[in-house]
Amino acid sequence: MASIRMTTARSQAKEPQEAAEALVRGLGAAPRLAILFASSDRDLRALGAAIRERLPAGTRLIGATTAGEIDGDGLHAGSVVLAGLSGDFEVGLGLGEQLSAAPVDAGAAAIAQAAAELGVTPEGLDTRTCFGLVIDDGLRFKKEELLIGMLGQNPGLVLVGGGATTSNMEEPDQRAHVLVDGEVATDAALVAVFRTEARWAALRSHWYEPTGETLRVTKVDDSCTRALEIDGRPAAARYAELLGVGVDELEFGQPRGFSSRPTGIRVGREVFLRSPWKPLPDGSILFANLLEEGSELELMRSVDPIEATRRFFAEELPRRVPAPTATLLFHCSGRAWVAHGLGAIEGLSRVLAAAPTPAGMNVAFEIFCGFAINTTLTVLAFGDSV
Repeated sequence: MASIRMTTARSQAKEPQEAAEALVRGLGAAPRLAILFASSDRDLRALGAAIRERLPAGTRLIGATTAGEIDGDGLHAGSVVLAGLSGDFEVGLGLGEQLSAAPVDAGAAAIAQAAAELGVTPEGLDTRTCFGLVIDDGLRFKKEELLIGMLGQNPGLVLVGGGATTSNMEEPDQRAHVLVDGEVATDAALVAVFRTEARWAALRSHWYEPTGETLRVTKVDDSCTRALEIDGRPAAARYAELLGVGVDELEFGQPRGFSSRPTGIRVGREVFLRSPWKPLPDGSILFANLLEEGSELELMRSVDPIEATRRFFAEELPRRVPAPTATLLFHCSGRAWVAHGLGAIEGLSRVLAAAPTPAGMNVAFEIFCGFAINTTLTVLAFGDSV
């Protein structure tokens, strides 16, 4: 029987050697893959080097800077979590750089490197037993193009993850970092491709439901990230009209704006969240993903965030992976922000803590099965084979 197990350790220490000693000791037996989730106020290069020198050569190490860390005690800020995966799997790692200038090339280079470590080309990855964990520099807003590169030779490969970020992504000159073994990079993306006979699943959860109402993006700017017109009218004014609020109430995080009534894109029976971010002074709306003129988006409405997340772990996850043994969580930073505003952050933290052996981080936007999404929790779950 193939199985995958995970142990975790957390440290509040800021001195890299002290934190590394506690984290590696806390994992117990040396894992096959270690994943580091580090608060953005840490020196990821020094911390990664200190952890690397304490792990055996056969243990691979990846990581990223975060806007919050997750383990079996819930959500944290200003800490470092180290997860160690052991069991019946192989893993190949890849790093793609120059994400801003050449995101498609960065994605193609990363997946090719990871596949080569498994002895195959990207198209040779068996999608029944192979899947990828992706962490990109989320502050570059290049997920769609990155995924085109990663999936260009094998579009059926499942990829799941989220963006490395910082504790305040709106501050100027913020830099998010990713770590692959001894190399730390910004403006980059990593992929860890797993090959295993153990049970696994990529999942997602959000606390919204469809309303049946739609809007059409009728004009976008040259960057394809700003909606200039919706339904043939100035975008912000039209969205505010649909919600029955003022334009000044729209910005994500406002109680009656985008975070309570985001948009989603329907793909078959599924709706993937692609919420607007903020209205701009020129009357346009900035999105965190690419927009296509003429595209139809569905308005969503929020439900109880705690109950929706609890039900996901209690019902949906076990349907996909019976008796799950470990979960890697990529939790939208916007969800944490909204939960704070609703007074629900402690309840949300308790629900995340109750997930099967959890480890993860608050991210800058999410990746799920080839889609760049937001306002979502994406999950990579592991279990035992039959």
